[in-house]
Amino acid sequence: MKIKDDKYTGLFKFIAYAVIILTSLACLFPFLLIISASFTDNASIIRDGYHFIPKKFSLEGYNLVLKAPDPVLKAYGVTMTTTVVGTILGLFFITMAGYVLQRKDFKYRNFFSFVIYFTTLFGGGLVPWYMLLTKYLDLVDTYTVLIFPGLMTPFLIILMKNFIRSAVPDEVSESAKIDGANDFKIYYSIVLQLSMPGIATVGLFLALAYWNDWFLSSLFINDPKLYQLQFYLYNIINTIAFITQMGAGSGVSLGGDIPTETTKMAMSLIVTGPILLLYPFVQRYFVKGLTIGAVKG
Repeated sequence: MKIKDDKYTGLFKFIAYAVIILTSLACLFPFLLIISASFTDNASIIRDGYHFIPKKFSLEGYNLVLKAPDPVLKAYGVTMTTTVVGTILGLFFITMAGYVLQRKDFKYRNFFSFVIYFTTLFGGGLVPWYMLLTKYLDLVDTYTVLIFPGLMTPFLIILMKNFIRSAVPDEVSESAKIDGANDFKIYYSIVLQLSMPGIATVGLFLALAYWNDWFLSSLFINDPKLYQLQFYLYNIINTIAFITQMGAGSGVSLGGDIPTETTKMAMSLIVTGPILLLYPFVQRYFVKGLTIGAVKG
């Protein structure tokens, strides 16, 4: 009977590993295709399609994007600034809110939890939000307007509240109070230390949201020096598409020398490359999350 169970267990592991490998390859292949296409001659892509190995090597896409490096570097600087500052401030406010809302001795925690959850179902709308940031707060063409709207989101607050609740046993907080620790001491020395997997996860969500944001620039930024990287590259794509369409409509090849396809792939790599460096540093905290919340006897 034991041999039979081991046989089924081995078969189950084989199927599970096979599914994981196939899923990983399915996620990896598109990225490899983008890398290959970014180094392929544009005419070759139009003629032969996309291939994992470039038929004709070319750097024309990168040459076009980096032909004027100053705007790209400025956009990188704006995006990195908003990502770093927004992630740090967002983590501070979200962890503070999650810690307070999960405390049983906080009298109004259910009321405030409901208010935060309510905003996930109903919102004031885009127009009032736009008027608040532009007319009343006067945040147009500032770094603040690129950071402030994304500092706290209801989903991340609820996620952090539930994580702290499971990661920090009540017995630990009560013991710290008996030893004379105040609320800020408990928050800094205990809650933050035990909640690192949750903080890493929420921080990754915040960093990805700030890094991939282009919508705020399109609404509130008129100064090209404050364009975020995504919005700057989005403008490049729109410009190339406009030139190509105008040429097609007039019968003149205005965009014949513009490597449209390779430029798109090159921009995709330029945008996603730096943010991929975050994953190795955050990955190690996810494993700790499997055993978090356990109380040693």
